[in-house]
Amino acid sequence: MIELGAVAVEPGLGRSFHGRLRPISDEYDPEALAITGYTREQTLEFDEPQKVMTEFEKWINEVVPRRPIFISDNNGFDWMFVCWYFHMFTGGNPFGHSSQNLNSLYKGLTRNLFASFKHLRKTPHDHNPVNDARGNSEALLSMIKEYGLNFE
Repeated sequence: MIELGAVAVEPGLGRSFHGRLRPISDEYDPEALAITGYTREQTLEFDEPQKVMTEFEKWINEVVPRRPIFISDNNGFDWMFVCWYFHMFTGGNPFGHSSQNLNSLYKGLTRNLFASFKHLRKTPHDHNPVNDARGNSEALLSMIKEYGLNFE
């Protein structure tokens, strides 16, 4: 993981976090790195993972005074990195031991296993982690409004 982003799910979507993490291994997938728009040399100048994860935890605790919920459109992929990095670099995880999948939530709300929430995003999904999180937050706010979800 070299970059992460988060957006507080609230009207206006004004609070966000962005961190760029120095790689922890010499091994990487050049095709995956190309999607980010960064060179390997640029990533080696990013912040130490412990610093980023500590700052992320501080941001989470400021934004969510009670237990936060990790929600992602592909939580099987995103969660493994975030959870591991939290435990490795901070000794714990403010999200606890579980995550939620945004697409699965939408499938349940629509009662359609083939449904996709992606049309509810306003911000383009461009692999910028804050933009992607913002689009997912827009979709979740739309689901909350349309289906009367309790998010309290």
